[in-house]
Amino acid sequence: MSASLAFPDLSLRARTPVAPGPIRLGSEAHKNLFCQTLLSTFDPYKPAVIDWPQLEPDAKARLTALPIWDIAVQTEGRAGLRVEAYGNEVGDPLLKQAIALNAFEEKRHKHVLHNMVQAYGIALEPEPAYVAPKDAEWAFMVTGYSECIDSFFAFGLFELARRSGFFPQALVETFEPVMREEGRHILFFVNWAAWHRRNMPVWRRPWFAIKTLAVWAFLIWERIGLARNVGGKPQDNNFTLSGSQDLGVDVSVAELMDVCLAENDRRLGIYDARLLRPNVVPRLVRFVRWFMPRPAAGRR
Repeated sequence: MSASLAFPDLSLRARTPVAPGPIRLGSEAHKNLFCQTLLSTFDPYKPAVIDWPQLEPDAKARLTALPIWDIAVQTEGRAGLRVEAYGNEVGDPLLKQAIALNAFEEKRHKHVLHNMVQAYGIALEPEPAYVAPKDAEWAFMVTGYSECIDSFFAFGLFELARRSGFFPQALVETFEPVMREEGRHILFFVNWAAWHRRNMPVWRRPWFAIKTLAVWAFLIWERIGLARNVGGKPQDNNFTLSGSQDLGVDVSVAELMDVCLAENDRRLGIYDARLLRPNVVPRLVRFVRWFMPRPAAGRR
């Protein structure tokens, strides 16, 4: 492990057990539950010792041709810095520790991607300088809600890639810990948002609601291609919305929605039912899906 990626402190995870039974959102029990869920499911794998599988030439060509690796590395680089910056402002010891673990895992994703592109000879553009955010809460919210959008579609695309054989099974298994971590991160984030809002002074709540709407507006603006281009090229943020074409998978929009919904439910369904789940994107997709025809039986 790189010296810049110090192993996280997990010492508080067992000090505040959560009793069974209902919990009130915003309560101390709620905070303990979503923090301990993140801390207790930590996977201590090390990027440096991942054994990247040997790929056949055609599989390697498909992997290296995907237009996502530059933006993926840069996204994880920004995410680690933003999450860490917000964690530095948090005073509650358990919450601070959980956010520190979140930041560690975001940074570790960047190391995983760096090692992968080196293993398969994928050329990356020079990375930009990662600048600490001026408004750490805003940056943390942008990262969290962005992951809620991207993970929903990434879960489905990852499953389609597995079914189609676009990714060899060995590579799928190698990336599975990263996919699990994305699920843990969005689960943690939406529960933090609910807890945070309920524990701030009443007079601050309207401003927080406006800030949340502004974050969503920014992310939607970015994903429909109205945000500023980088280097004159369209951003790859929309890959999770249109990635089935790049993966060479012949599925309709309705089928992609069904797979994303099923995978989202499967991956988040393993956690304590008392925790909130990200619901904006799944609800929107279910609403749109209701108006679309069901796929033919042979297409499933």
